[in-house]
Amino acid sequence: MQVLDQLRVLSDERFLVIYESLAQQGFGPLDGEVAKLMKFRPQAIRKLAMSIRAKKARALLVSRTNTEMAYEIFGTYLLKDHRDLVTGFLDATGVRHENGMIEDLEGNPPDAAKLKAALVELDKKFAPDDVTLYLAMCAEQWPNLNALDELWRARSAAAVSK
Repeated sequence: MQVLDQLRVLSDERFLVIYESLAQQGFGPLDGEVAKLMKFRPQAIRKLAMSIRAKKARALLVSRTNTEMAYEIFGTYLLKDHRDLVTGFLDATGVRHENGMIEDLEGNPPDAAKLKAALVELDKKFAPDDVTLYLAMCAEQWPNLNALDELWRARSAAAVSK
């Protein structure tokens, strides 16, 4: 549920940036679902501003507690726009991967002793919001690694209090 919790603390503006970055030919990644919800024809949804579509898509994800879809949207965004963040974390924590893609999650967890140092380095190179977003995904991927969840919760709480 870390990914949905992270989605809940994102501002509408931040989610809009993510949603717009995934748009293809004028359609956002969940515009088909948004169109159904609003009883629009699929093509007609493009008449609505992207900000409205993103807000509806976000509400749809949260209301249906669709962790998998939120995870997919965030993962696609990070791999598309910030692959170096993903690979940087995986390399720094000893996770074997192929250009950011991990085959064996259970047998290939991050080294807990390397987490804090990896985050310090990532924060120097990338927007902290994106690092925190990826950390939420990692906490979801490796639920048995409590250190990941603790680090994400500390960062997420700090972001909310700002």
